[in-house]
Amino acid sequence: MKTHFQDIKNESGVVGNVINPTKARGVANVRFKGKKENVNRKQERCQVEKSGSTQFTDPHFNEKVFSSVEAILDLSVFRSQVPLESLVMDLKRKIPTLHFSPLEPNGRISVQGSFLAIQKLKESLLLKASFLLEKNRNFISEGKRPNRQNPRRHLQRRSSSESLRSSVPEATRRGETLVLDTDIFLYLKKSRFYKNTLKTCRVFCEERVDGEITTICIKNAQECSQPNNEKVVKALFEEYSLALHFELRKETLTLKGKGSKDKRNIKLACEQLSSRFPQVQINFYETHIEIIGSSSDTNLFKKEVTELIRLES
Repeated sequence: MKTHFQDIKNESGVVGNVINPTKARGVANVRFKGKKENVNRKQERCQVEKSGSTQFTDPHFNEKVFSSVEAILDLSVFRSQVPLESLVMDLKRKIPTLHFSPLEPNGRISVQGSFLAIQKLKESLLLKASFLLEKNRNFISEGKRPNRQNPRRHLQRRSSSESLRSSVPEATRRGETLVLDTDIFLYLKKSRFYKNTLKTCRVFCEERVDGEITTICIKNAQECSQPNNEKVVKALFEEYSLALHFELRKETLTLKGKGSKDKRNIKLACEQLSSRFPQVQINFYETHIEIIGSSSDTNLFKKEVTELIRLES
């Protein structure tokens, strides 16, 4: 950014300081020692003069600055879990703006597209890897779990469970599994979209939180529900979570090393402001507090928490 404004062709003067990021996403403050900023603007750019500083929003200084990115993927790590051809077809369906080269025998493939599309591809592959890892972990743990039950009781339970399974369709029993980042899932669960989708499609979710990863199993709530509803809800949640991945930011309020009074004041301030910021997810932990939301919301929330604490102290 400094290089751009100090370019002689832009007639901008000498850049003294750049503050980025600021409270508003995509906005930076640039302070000039000499001439003020003098760049041809489009409608979406704005300029505000405050004590010798210039505030501007420029769409060129964001993720879209890369019009085209090419990456070489090695998908061979997935070979033992899924057919690579099916994996590539699934990626093409989810991210149609990407261009894929033919899949090589060694599992490598070249992908070309916008920077945002490549980021979305990365997130999709991470989610896929997390799901397969969790699936293998469950399989191994179930295989090694010792059977300490009475053999006769075990046979009776197995017989009854098999008869129950035979009367329930396979799709209804298993449901659809989705692996998400825990922060994103907590934010998703808080939204109206999550609740309305479950209600409209008549499904429910079984959740299991394992640190930074949350696994949800989507199942039909009623026998009369359409079997395809589970897949529809999974696709909706998957797309929504990917959008949240690019939008959400996380700020942290540290509690470690603070006295009991300071900790209490920080928590009370967060609780008081929570009703004014329904779009912000607040997670309380013993050593810190996480604030999750858009960049502008989290920065404003943190600022107001600081002001409340200052007034109360």
